[in-house]
Amino acid sequence: MKYYAVITYSGYETKVKQALEERIRNAGMEARFGNILVPTETVQEIVRGKKRISERKFFPGYIFIEMEMSEETWHLVKDTPKVTNFVGNQNPTPVSETEINNIRKRMETGAESPKPIVHFDEGDSVKVIEGAFGGFNGTVETVKADKQKVVVLVSIFGRATPVELDYTQVEKLIG
Repeated sequence: MKYYAVITYSGYETKVKQALEERIRNAGMEARFGNILVPTETVQEIVRGKKRISERKFFPGYIFIEMEMSEETWHLVKDTPKVTNFVGNQNPTPVSETEINNIRKRMETGAESPKPIVHFDEGDSVKVIEGAFGGFNGTVETVKADKQKVVVLVSIFGRATPVELDYTQVEKLIG
């Protein structure tokens, strides 16, 4: 069995997975299908000043199905509601095992440590919402995306002081 990428209606990936599992059971083809992956990661976002953890699809509109490719299995998948097509149309190309392992790894690491959904640029105006400098406003001087930290220039006693903070400790000021 190999993995194949299937194009679905965006936002319906989980419903397509459930419908496929039911269709496979009803057709008695469990032996010809394996896993169905809906690639998601856990992200952390700040909504109205509160941290919220949610799931986000990192390949919206796509699912990955482990299956034996035949005309019968192709039609079972293709005729599922909200499935648009296979990537590769009539001759789908299997997704490499390396790529599937990378997707799985990303799904696992996302579940362990949620990624902030916010992105900062140098010069952004921010408000510190947590920690010793909570309530202070400042300007992003440096972005350390790999560590998910920013260096913010905060005015303390009339002097600009650089403070290193986590993404989760600041929020962008709009305006």
